[in-house]
This record gives sequence, C-alpha cells and structure tokens, in this order.
Amino acid sequence: MNKVWLITGAGSGIGTGTAKAALQAGDRVVATGRNLDKVRNALRDVASENLAFVQLDVADEVQAKTAVEEAVKRFGRIDILVNNAGYSLLGNFEEMTTAEIERQFATNFYGVVYVMRAVLPVMRQQRSGHIINISSVAGVVGFKHCAAYAASKFAVEGISLSVAVEVEGFGIKMTVVEPGFFRTDLLDSQNVRWPSNAIEDYAAEGNVQETWSVYNGTQQGDPAKLGDALVKIAGMENPPKLFVAGSDAIAAIASAVEERLQATRANEELSKSTDGLF
Repeated sequence: MNKVWLITGAGSGIGTGTAKAALQAGDRVVATGRNLDKVRNALRDVASENLAFVQLDVADEVQAKTAVEEAVKRFGRIDILVNNAGYSLLGNFEEMTTAEIERQFATNFYGVVYVMRAVLPVMRQQRSGHIINISSVAGVVGFKHCAAYAASKFAVEGISLSVAVEVEGFGIKMTVVEPGFFRTDLLDSQNVRWPSNAIEDYAAEGNVQETWSVYNGTQQGDPAKLGDALVKIAGMENPPKLFVAGSDAIAAIASAVEERLQATRANEELSKSTDGLF
C-alpha cells in the first residue's frame, strides 16, 4: 500500500530529498514549510496529484495541529512523519543570549514536540505509523561552537528514544537519524544564526562565522541519497531506532561512544562504590 508522508522543512536539503524519494517510490507526500513558495520551488519538477503543500512553522503549536488536520483531510491518514525542520545557531556559548538559545530550542526541539503531539493521536487511531526525527551527529558528539544546536539535537534524541518505548504497543515505530555533514542550507547565510554578543577573550581563536562558512556547499553528504535511504528504512518491517547517515558521522559517533565506554570502564569501581546496597 502506498504510504502518506508528512515532511517538515521540505523546502530544502534533507526535506526536499526525502519528499522527492517518497514520490518516486509512488507514495503521497504532504510537504510543509514556513515559506510555501520555497517549498513549491524546491519540488517544482515533481508536481503530482500525490503531492500537497501545507503551511507550517513548526515553532507554532497551533499551526502544527492545523497542518496535521490538513494532511489527514487531503490523504486520509499519515503513515510517516519526518521531523526535519530546523536551523543552526553557531558560536561560543558565552556569546549567545538566553533568547537566542530559546529560539534555537523553539524550532529544533519544540517544533518536534508540537508536530509529534499532533500526529501521535492519528497514528494511535490507525494503530500504525513511523516517526523519523532528524537529529545530527551533533546530537551525539559535542562540537565547538555548537552548544545550542547540539543541545537541541541531544534533546531530540532523548525524547525520541523515550517516546518510542511508550508508543510501540500501538504499532508506531520511531527512528532517530544522525546525519553528518550534508549539503543542506544549514550553513547558508540565510539560515545560520550567529551570537549577537562579542567577548574579547574569544577573539584570539578567530572569527567563528569565517570558520564555519567555508563548509557551506562543500559537505560530502548528498541529501538526495539520504532521502532514498529513508524511503528504504520506512519500508522495513523492523526499522532501526538509530540511523547514522554518512561515513563522517559513523567515524565521529563511533569514536565518541568508545570514549564513553572507556571512561565507564576506567571508573567502574568508583561508580560501584556509590551503590547503597547491603
């Protein structure tokens, strides 16, 4: 049976790649974004009766509910939700304002919360569904200048893995995707955000914006190929709960996990000494 996809942030990068791959597979897609003209332009070469466009700023809980209602009205159900919408706030933590960090979480974390809360009742009623949350290698590994972005993605990992256990009895599956560096708009000057404060002590390390901007457009990951991979995962009887995308992400995450295991083993006796057992 053809599936119905609801994809957030479908106007570029992984969202666009996934929408195209799903349509190519014969599925139906509800493509959403804050700027519908951008979404329509990104998918202009795949116009189809299987494609619907819906306005959605994921940071707006009311819009999330409305978008889900529109998706169900258009295609009758939602089989796969891809929470992809997000942006990056990059810079030294001390130079970020609280408001900037809160805005980062409003989109990257609460956006996932709002759309999941709107979709889960639909999937529960269906007794089936698959939620794919796009996290990041930064959701596993801490990177310099990525404190707010990484924190929001770590949060996505935590809520995804916890909710997965709660809803699996209703036939709902969950996959957290941890992409490495992909050629998306994440580092595009129109999307990335930089801290508004400047602290002289950090100036000696160089300009943060210059450090990260050079990677824009040169990342090795291909969003179209990741879209194809997500369609394959959506077709699995037992999809992975975690999917690491890209050889760079595999290397970084494997190293980080091994470092944690080594630290755990090195302090095993000290850890056990905290047990309050008789």
